[in-house]
Amino acid sequence: MWQARPYWPHILVFFLISLLASPISLMSPLPIKIVVDSVIGSDPLPGFLDGPLPGFMTRSKEAILIAAAGLVIVVVLLKQMQDLGRTLTKTYASEKLLLGFRTRIFAHVQRLSLAYHDSKGTADSAYRIQYDASSLGSIAVDGVIPFVTSLITLGSMLVIIMLLNWRLGMVALTISPMLLMLAWMYRQYLRPRYREVKQIESSALAVIQEVLTSLRVVKAFSQEEREQERFVRKSKEGVRARITLAVAESAYSLLIAVCIAAGTASVLYIGARHVQSGDMTLGELLLVMSYLGQLYEPLRTISRKIASVQSSLASAERAFALLDEAPDVVEKSGSRGIVRARGDIAFDNVSFAYVDGHDVLKGISFVAAPGARIGIVGATGAGKTTLVSLLTRFYDPSSGRIVLDGVDLRDYKLADLRNQFGIVLQEPVLFSTTIAENIAYARPNASFDEIMAAAKMASAHDFITGLPESYDTMVGERGMRLSGGERQRISLARAFLKDAPVLILDEPTSSVDMATESSIMEAMERLMEGRTTFMIAHRLTTLRDCDIWLRLHGGRLLETTTAAPEVVRHALATDVHSPSLRSRADV
Repeated sequence: MWQARPYWPHILVFFLISLLASPISLMSPLPIKIVVDSVIGSDPLPGFLDGPLPGFMTRSKEAILIAAAGLVIVVVLLKQMQDLGRTLTKTYASEKLLLGFRTRIFAHVQRLSLAYHDSKGTADSAYRIQYDASSLGSIAVDGVIPFVTSLITLGSMLVIIMLLNWRLGMVALTISPMLLMLAWMYRQYLRPRYREVKQIESSALAVIQEVLTSLRVVKAFSQEEREQERFVRKSKEGVRARITLAVAESAYSLLIAVCIAAGTASVLYIGARHVQSGDMTLGELLLVMSYLGQLYEPLRTISRKIASVQSSLASAERAFALLDEAPDVVEKSGSRGIVRARGDIAFDNVSFAYVDGHDVLKGISFVAAPGARIGIVGATGAGKTTLVSLLTRFYDPSSGRIVLDGVDLRDYKLADLRNQFGIVLQEPVLFSTTIAENIAYARPNASFDEIMAAAKMASAHDFITGLPESYDTMVGERGMRLSGGERQRISLARAFLKDAPVLILDEPTSSVDMATESSIMEAMERLMEGRTTFMIAHRLTTLRDCDIWLRLHGGRLLETTTAAPEVVRHALATDVHSPSLRSRADV
């Protein structure tokens, strides 16, 4: 419960207000006893009421009746005020706790390495943040506090019943061991089933996310019905699991109700015999029966909470399991900062594997001087994108080291290191906000003039100002309101604004037409000036001005030259867009 520690003051207020339920509950049956014994009957008022009330009220049955009726109203008002305070403090404490826990999980998920997200997917993490995280509030506020207050209420009611008639109190308690045994048995049964339900629901959410993010492909192949069937199939698994749980919980509630009914019937039978024998008054029996209901209510609450909290505990296990995931890429203690690198980069016998024993890169070694342009060629799956991903420490090498300005990348502060790189990807990543905010993503405090200057350098200013809302135009989810070329130029503008000393260009023109490619290439020439640049390109004309060529095959570096490899030169001298030449150039 250390996660809830910052919110204990709020939880404590909720707890104290919840405790008021016990004395208010003790007052509830008193008006009935007073009326039955002291108004209808002729017994004197209980001693604790006879003293505080004025003499004229205790001598008149009419006054006693009025006082009893007034007490009913007072008890109801106190109960409502207590409920209001309890609801407000509970909601405030729960929401504060939930927000803090979700924020912590979200921050941790962002720090986890790409290897984790590649293997687990994003839907499972989203489910744990949005749904499993809420379990902490359910446990701390809806679980622990009602459990404790129920124990206190149980104790106080038990003491009162024992004082009134200890034999009836003992009879009432005979069902307690049975209730606790049932709660323990169902706890063992329910929690594993709740874990299963959470996993199934997470899988159904993954289907939704996958389909919605790939909707164009789904529509293009007319696979809506198939995807709907896949979602329904996953959802039906969840429905079956939920129904099984509902049946188990209903059976549990039935057993609790039967036990409590048996206890109530026993007390009623024995109590009625005591009234008949003159050992207790009718009012006392009514008072005992009323308190008995309040005695069994905490027992019922405790038993149900033990069972119902299993769902929250299963969710909490999943949420904390996510927090326990350690990032593969960590920052060393005492890491050194870096303001602006020169751009001197060396790979020293670097190998890397996504899965142990299956190297994607094997013994890569080369040196890139500051300001050099490095062209990377190779067939699909040769390891080109993986190689540049190691530069920004999206992953760390399995063996060997990568050096920036004479220092191992792992010795730099992670944020400082990544600030040295500007990245332009094959598929530009834009956020569902304005064009200006997308350009300024790496520098949120950039002025509008700086944003506009970066857009001009990226050859994006003209098309942006031609839009109805100019730089305030919303780009839509993943930038889908813009064309591929427009998205790519905004991505280039972002790189211009960041002004990093090292660039990574991963096939930045492969998804645009020839005319757009020419405009983007002009912008990239300006962007690459004076910067160390690593460039992967499908169209080999993009690489014609590189200073160093790296040719990868099967994760190995086959060739490092200061001129284009022969097969590439041949492609550049002919029609590079011919499929046959393109496949030759990839080899």
